[in-house]
Amino acid sequence: MAITDVPVQEIALPSVTAGGTGMPRLRRRRLRSILVSYLATLFFIVNLNFFLPRVLPGNALAVMIGGATASRGTSEVSTGARAQLAHYYGFDRPLVAQYGQYMADLAHGDLGTSIHYNTPVRRLMRDRLRWSLLLVVSSMVLATVIGMAAGVHSGWRRGQRLDRGFLGTFVLVGNFPVYVIASFALVVLGVKVHWFPLGGAQTAFVNYGVPGRILDIARHVALPAAVMALQFVFLEYLVMRGGVVSELGSDHLLLGRAKGLRDRRLKYRYAARNALLPVVTVVALNVGAAAGASIFVERIFAYPGLGGLMFDSIGYRDYPAMQGCFLVISLAVLGVNLFTDLLYPRLDPRVGR
Repeated sequence: MAITDVPVQEIALPSVTAGGTGMPRLRRRRLRSILVSYLATLFFIVNLNFFLPRVLPGNALAVMIGGATASRGTSEVSTGARAQLAHYYGFDRPLVAQYGQYMADLAHGDLGTSIHYNTPVRRLMRDRLRWSLLLVVSSMVLATVIGMAAGVHSGWRRGQRLDRGFLGTFVLVGNFPVYVIASFALVVLGVKVHWFPLGGAQTAFVNYGVPGRILDIARHVALPAAVMALQFVFLEYLVMRGGVVSELGSDHLLLGRAKGLRDRRLKYRYAARNALLPVVTVVALNVGAAAGASIFVERIFAYPGLGGLMFDSIGYRDYPAMQGCFLVISLAVLGVNLFTDLLYPRLDPRVGR
């Protein structure tokens, strides 16, 4: 029996075309897969957040006793006092019991109390989180704008003087460690020429009013944000340049030139737009790198953010503060990457298939 002899109503159509339900089913399956992977990653981070500080040499009790004996000029602390401190902070409990208490407190949103500062960790981070967000967001925006703009112009003029100048400059800057650039910028622009303040997030004990306060905060964050942006602009520039170069000989650009479209429209509406997806991936990766770079930048510029708090808490072996900072930074990085994964199908519908 030939296929042409079968009645039309007896031919079963694939589920993809039957009512258009195939594609939403694939998208829901992809969304479930993404959420499961992120939940597994979150579970791993929560456990790593507990065990990692405890494998470091030393502990908070030893740091506290060492600081107390040094300040009093004594060489030892009584065994009773040591036992009382260990019981008060729960160091005498088994590791399993400490882990259970940590998970129970975390389920209730309690990050504990800082051992060194004797302050709830949530309050410590609340005072510093806004400054870290301002620093990271400012540096990411600056790096993305400069990297994308330079990458588009450089790729569009591949091999010309502008392209060689941009490429050499970004390669040179991108290979310097962040602490070297930060120290050099602070000495030259802060100490020598006094263009920027030497530390802090705003000028203390001065009432500028709302516009003046905004300008004062911008002046304090400008130099640290610029230093952090220099660390990430090279990769964004390189990816954007490569994407534009790969688009130069594409059919739609040739067709656009044949139709008489302006170079400006071809550059931005066609070449740059199609090269945008890899840059989004790089920006998401740079957010995680910015969390690590902020520790050095905030320390060098005495910027009161989470990076500086985490650096100090590591030195003091302050477990609750270390855990709180690491958890918040990890959640922020996971959130940005999740947003990026969900944004991909909007930028390129082929990703969701």
